[in-house]
Amino acid sequence: MSNFKDIFNQYNWDTLMQEIYSFTATDVQQVLLKDEINLADFQVLISPAAKPFIENLAQRSKALTRKRFGNTIQMYVPMYLSNECQNICTYCGFSLTNKIPRKTLTDEEILKEVAYIKQLGYDHILLVTGEANSTVGVAYLKNAIKLIRDHFSNISIEVQPLNQEEYETLIDEGLYAVLVYQETYNRATYKTHHPKGKKSNFDYRLDTPDRLGKAGIHKIGLGALFGLDDWRVDSFYTALHLKYLQQTYWKTKYSISFPRLRPHEGEVPPKVEMTDADLVQLICAYRLLDEDVELSMSTRESETFRNNVINLGITSMSAESKTNPGGYVVDRQSLEQFEISDERGTNKIKAMIQSQGYEVVWKDWDTSYSKK
Repeated sequence: MSNFKDIFNQYNWDTLMQEIYSFTATDVQQVLLKDEINLADFQVLISPAAKPFIENLAQRSKALTRKRFGNTIQMYVPMYLSNECQNICTYCGFSLTNKIPRKTLTDEEILKEVAYIKQLGYDHILLVTGEANSTVGVAYLKNAIKLIRDHFSNISIEVQPLNQEEYETLIDEGLYAVLVYQETYNRATYKTHHPKGKKSNFDYRLDTPDRLGKAGIHKIGLGALFGLDDWRVDSFYTALHLKYLQQTYWKTKYSISFPRLRPHEGEVPPKVEMTDADLVQLICAYRLLDEDVELSMSTRESETFRNNVINLGITSMSAESKTNPGGYVVDRQSLEQFEISDERGTNKIKAMIQSQGYEVVWKDWDTSYSKK
């Protein structure tokens, strides 16, 4: 059975960049006349030539999103279990080279965090760790899921890539979704930012969504970390990855996230800036490409941006996020993975969403049909 790497190897980063930056306003106008958008059209819509057409993109994106998802915004919350990590990543506060106090939550501490999160109303939780197999490997994750599964309808994880059999073990315990970002699809840039640790294996990370699809996971989250390299080329590769997965593992749902580099311990400046207008353009282009894919916005972004982007295609948001282990009640001073921009509490985010005519959904809308 083929995997995404076979398709990935058919493309060249520099050639794609040249193509994306060569499109004209006429090319954009021709694409906007189409009812259905393909990957070639997506290239045009994320090009610099499409920037003057953002209003047109936004109106179509809004209409498609409401058609598919209605007036709903799903809310979820991340819970960081550990900041221990065996990788060196130049852009991450948890990197092995950063001399920081390391912390991994105990069972008692996990339940304290859960109690706080539940009283806020959340029914969808994202468990996050650094990548340290010896301390927060499969056994630790399995125990954490068993510990909290009666408290949440949806449990997702954002941890180190695992083998297919390991994912199957966690799915059997109640795992619902896995978020795994390639960070960048440029091999050379990837190596520069991941010089040591298991994460330095580009191909193993690239193959992770394939292993998840074969394991039968309910939902896979994709994305690139904008700032490591050209966001337009990385976004094309992400879209290419998405379309391959949808065709190959058609029973699985998919989401796209849009993380931009944020300040952190051991800071590396963005190689390429992605402006707010750029991000709006990208969100709308994804929606025109795929009206079914979930588009998620984290608290990395500012209050103003998050307020305005709700109407443009976003279907899920986090709120009141803490990016440090125990950050809600157990150890509020432990080191964050990155700084949060939108620090509003859950009730304020809920009120903001409702003020724009949207209903807040506290769990993934599909799970109730499959839950035993």
